[in-house]
Amino acid sequence: MQRKEKLTNIYVGVLLPFGLIAAGWALIYFPFEKVSIGMAALAFVTIFLSSYLRIQLPRTKIYLTISDGMIFLSMLLFGGAVAIVLATLEAAFSSWSLRRNGSPMKAKTILINILVAACSTFITSSAITLIFGPAESVVKDAGNITFFWLLAVAGLSQFFINSFCVSAIIAIKTETQLRNVWNEYCLNALVIFVGGAAMAGLGVIALQQINILLFAAVIAVFTLVYFTYRRYVDDIRVTAAKAEKSERNRAEQAENHILELEHYVEEMEKTSSALRESRELMFHAAYHDELTGLPNRNQIIDTIREQMEARKTDQSYNFAVLFLDLNRFKTINDSLGHSTGDVLIKHVAKRLKKLLKSGEMVSRLSGDEFAILIPRYSDASEVTELAGKVANRLAEPFKLGDRRVFTSVGVGIAFSNPDYSEPREILRDADIAMYYAKDNQKDFVIFDQKMHARAVTLLQLETDLRFAVERGELELFYQPIVCLNDAKLVGFESLVRWNHPTRGLISPNEFISVSEDTGLIVPMTLQILKAACLQMVDWQQRFVSDDPLTVSVNLSGKHFAHPDLVQQVKDILDETGIAPGCLKLEITESAMMENAENAISMLKQIRETGVQLSIDDFGTGHSSLSYLQRFPVDTLKIDRSFVTAMEDGSENGEIVQTVIALAKILKLHVIAEGIESISQFHQLRVLGCEYGQGYLFSRPLPVREIEKMLESKSQWENIIPLQQFGAREQDYEFKELTAVH
Repeated sequence: MQRKEKLTNIYVGVLLPFGLIAAGWALIYFPFEKVSIGMAALAFVTIFLSSYLRIQLPRTKIYLTISDGMIFLSMLLFGGAVAIVLATLEAAFSSWSLRRNGSPMKAKTILINILVAACSTFITSSAITLIFGPAESVVKDAGNITFFWLLAVAGLSQFFINSFCVSAIIAIKTETQLRNVWNEYCLNALVIFVGGAAMAGLGVIALQQINILLFAAVIAVFTLVYFTYRRYVDDIRVTAAKAEKSERNRAEQAENHILELEHYVEEMEKTSSALRESRELMFHAAYHDELTGLPNRNQIIDTIREQMEARKTDQSYNFAVLFLDLNRFKTINDSLGHSTGDVLIKHVAKRLKKLLKSGEMVSRLSGDEFAILIPRYSDASEVTELAGKVANRLAEPFKLGDRRVFTSVGVGIAFSNPDYSEPREILRDADIAMYYAKDNQKDFVIFDQKMHARAVTLLQLETDLRFAVERGELELFYQPIVCLNDAKLVGFESLVRWNHPTRGLISPNEFISVSEDTGLIVPMTLQILKAACLQMVDWQQRFVSDDPLTVSVNLSGKHFAHPDLVQQVKDILDETGIAPGCLKLEITESAMMENAENAISMLKQIRETGVQLSIDDFGTGHSSLSYLQRFPVDTLKIDRSFVTAMEDGSENGEIVQTVIALAKILKLHVIAEGIESISQFHQLRVLGCEYGQGYLFSRPLPVREIEKMLESKSQWENIIPLQQFGAREQDYEFKELTAVH
């Protein structure tokens, strides 16, 4: 109802200025010099008498009278200004008469009728003047054809303008499409306006030439109007009869509908109640975590936004956001099951809620991530004190059924400042600080801009690394592996370097962790593996030796867990044509022990291809002897940290001796990494280590330098094999070895 009233008011507001313009124009240009008894008589008949000779169009509230013809006649005889005045007065008097006789006509409807009459007559007069010139001049001077077209323009203009305006107000009140209303209710008005124009034209001619034929024509027009009226009246009667019958039928069915309506209303009330409950549940679900009942990400973001708005109005208002993430939660989930992980999350939520004061909010963001909002703190120490309490409280054991579970947490802190424009920005910075806390094994870390800059740098590094894999910017360097017994070259370990287009060579320490975090390690390793195999095949063909050289390629823990690894290795063996025994895959001890049973299965499948396997960095992990016996590997590589510390007389020398002895028992080869001095070389030979690599022999070198080395077959001739002497090994001295750079 309000919508109808609003649209009606808009409609009146649009018509009103045009109606006032039309009325003002008519008063300004009214031909007072033409006022005469004839004009007065015409005005009297038009205003006061013609409205009583009205015709109501069927199924509408539109009344058409002979006043249309009289207004056309006044326009032709006295001009547009007179016609506008008469049309306006006639519309006002007719509407008033209808209302006085009981018709339910509102004042707004009367105003609309007056405005429509003024506007339509003004536009019609203007159209005639624009096309033909002043109407009274055309009547006097123009020929019959021009006069005919003038009448046609007048009738059609009035029809289109009136029918459009009337249809528009009916469409608004009945909420029906304008086109449907126009077709159904106002199209029949065409004959009235055209007939009125024709009648006015004949009246003008009759007044100029008294002719019996013209009067007959006038009578014919009136007869046409009369029969049209009779047709309309019959149509109304038939329609009324149908409506009356329909009303009787509806009255007979009303009693049956009452019960149905009552039932419908009852069901609607139930549905409405259910919808209210559903909306409340949906709202709660949209802003709360299902598992813990804590506010979720949506709610804390909205709350942070409110805090930011409060800070805009009060610069002294401060708030802080804590971002925390549980350590080892994935391990707990994988080992004890997701249901136990869910219970742990609930316990964490309870502890966090108990630590907070009134007004502070804890939210579960996702998984094992939580955020705490601290509004209006007075001193930063309050925030850091809470962060310390959170870290200490969550480090205490959790009792989950019969189990005691330990975890810890890293907390990142971000304080409010004017630079933040969105809540997600302060959450992001708190998240960055949390990762710094984890990386540095601290309970909490406060965010600063250097952290963000480093995060942006890492993001750029990740982006560049993706392009590096696609563009082949990764370059392999090779470090020789030497038989310690006779200083003979037996193979190489391939080590990747990133030849960045602007930064030059980048160490793997800088980008390997990024590649593992983003999953790029898999395509990168496959690219490296293929390149190393092709290079080794090339060297074997060009530099023939009795024992074919081997190449070792490091395999990350992420790639080792990939389900397609075995097939990928087989595909590369087929593509490159390398003998499987000439390829060694090096997997770290910690990667194997991450899931030992799965590792054993994967190692067996790789071993079946003929590829050799090495445990890299042996001694730094936590493998047990039972697992070591079950791992189907060929070689143990002693970590460089043990080799480097051999000379200081610590227990590291005994560790190396134990590893070598263990390898011999298990019938495994041993390679010592990081050999940098003659003393280390000598000690390892004495202990029975078979192979070694390190700066004593060569740094990792690019392909062109390795090929120079292969061409010079005496590069380690300064190392004198012990087999050349008959004395005990410890009595031999070794000459200084110049490392190949």
